Amino acid sequence: MKAIGRLHVITDMVLQRRFTHRELATLAIRGGADTIQYRSKSESVRTLLEEAAGVRDVCREHGVTFIVNDRVDVAMAVEADGVHLGRSDLPIETARRLLGPDRIVGGTVRNVEHLQEAERLGADYVGLGPVFRTGSKRVDHEELGLDLVREVCSRARIPVIAIAGITISNAAAVVAAGAYGIAVIGAVAAADNPDDAAADLLRCIGGCE
Repeated sequence: MKAIGRLHVITDMVLQRRFTHRELATLAIRGGADTIQYRSKSESVRTLLEEAAGVRDVCREHGVTFIVNDRVDVAMAVEADGVHLGRSDLPIETARRLLGPDRIVGGTVRNVEHLQEAERLGADYVGLGPVFRTGSKRVDHEELGLDLVREVCSRARIPVIAIAGITISNAAAVVAAGAYGIAVIGAVAAADNPDDAAADLLRCIGGCE
């Protein structure tokens, strides 16, 4: 069975510059993150490969799932566990053909129709968002809210990972609405202590009030 974790931490060097991608992954894993997603939008291919390989090594050392955001070529080159694709990235079916049946392929969705398309095309999980407003990236879409999370999750046959604007104050509500797990950037990356922040989030999605 493919390891689709419940606490996905996306590495970031836009909101913060204190830690490298590898260091941030290490701290997140220390706090209990079971999936790390390497995300970088503006580096050279050589730098992408070097950074991704560093994160991969940390994930392998701790038995944590390693996902590359957007870049199927980078995921293939560093032998990542899988890739997460946005709505404008390489199609899910193409990524599956390139990566093979054993790698994880996730796709971003915003409604039930997107979910059903992703399932039909062979996604292993979907990232549903933006659930709430977020300052971690430019988003051209209105927040979905918990009602849509409930609707999509009630129709899903694969894990739904909620993303965007998820914090310690709303993580439990997101999971209560049916999400299998959450994906966060700023809630961990921008925290004073990323490892403590990851641990707090993990406790919340495990059933805190």
